[in-house]
Amino acid sequence: MVCGLLRMGAGARELPLQMRLASPCRGIRKTPARSTWYRCVGLLLSGIVVSSQHAVAARRKQSAPPASPRAVSEKPGTLGRDRAVLWRDPVEIASRDLLFGPGGREHLPHEPFTFVQEDPAGSNPKFVVRDKDGVKWKVKLGTEARPETVASRLVWAVGYAAPTDYFLPEMRVDGMPSHLHRGQHLVGHDGTIRNVRVKRELADGKKLGTWKWRDNPFSGTRELNGLRALMAVINNWDLKDINNLVYEERHGGPTNDAENAADGDLLIYEVSDLGCSFGSAGLQRTTRTKGDLNAYRRTPFIKHLTLQTVDFDVPRRADWIVLANVPEFAMRLHLRWIGRGIPRDDARWMGRLLAALTPDQIRDAFRAAAYSPAEIDEFSDILETRIAELNRL
Repeated sequence: MVCGLLRMGAGARELPLQMRLASPCRGIRKTPARSTWYRCVGLLLSGIVVSSQHAVAARRKQSAPPASPRAVSEKPGTLGRDRAVLWRDPVEIASRDLLFGPGGREHLPHEPFTFVQEDPAGSNPKFVVRDKDGVKWKVKLGTEARPETVASRLVWAVGYAAPTDYFLPEMRVDGMPSHLHRGQHLVGHDGTIRNVRVKRELADGKKLGTWKWRDNPFSGTRELNGLRALMAVINNWDLKDINNLVYEERHGGPTNDAENAADGDLLIYEVSDLGCSFGSAGLQRTTRTKGDLNAYRRTPFIKHLTLQTVDFDVPRRADWIVLANVPEFAMRLHLRWIGRGIPRDDARWMGRLLAALTPDQIRDAFRAAAYSPAEIDEFSDILETRIAELNRL
């Protein structure tokens, strides 16, 4: 029936949507129960189609580049495009410290921590603290803390931007409010919190906005396609545009906007939320979607190959139960292209970069997130197998 719906041509546009959806079934003899069933299916599909259109329109509106300075990085031929950076040659990958990551040992946060404010963004509870040195850190609680710590180190190791972040098995925060809007059950009565990821707030840069997977200065390049392949390697399925960040890396002193930045300043493009990694291949209403070894092990990696391109299984459509939220389900369908149609040469290039990591470095990335020794070995084995598959493309 659904195939018939998809084959209907422009001639059906004069009919109401519900009639068009039901029309392929008109030749079928129906009992009253079956007739009711077909009407329900037709109405459901109607809702999916209409809601999908609304979701796409809303997503485009949300991710449309606003006025300067954000839009400068999207305009071809402007200074912003000339200064845009997605990837830098990591040179000696095998020498990178994946235990402490981009910030190294020297930028570890120092106690005591003082509560500053709650952060309502995203799906996981977060708030901002200030450490002994006056540095601000964003604290993320919940299931994304561990996988994001690992993912940020791997992304950074092969040349992409990543924040200074660390996983803390335990921290105590002074001045916690009596009630948090999210995550209150994860905070002890004395302000003690366990298993958190802390990310250093930008100190020498300015956040300019988000960037879009479909429309950016790097579309069609090896570096962007390699990043798409890397997201499949780590099973990062939450690839919404709002999870991407553009910020200014300052080299010529403070600026008020991107247009007036010094020539040496750069616009850095970063995947800023990597928390939905190392679990399932798509959104599920379970706890297996993030940092889950069994889900990561079971997920197929390469879905389809042609002579020129590769399709990965990540991101996958959401579970059918997510249809209870039709716009969310439809939005997730429109993300699947990110893991598909990637040139094999570009995916293999990413494989070569990842293959430069030593087994100890890969295990250090998982050690940084305090996984158990058994989990470290199993996660690392799966990751190394995927890297080998990329190099065989």
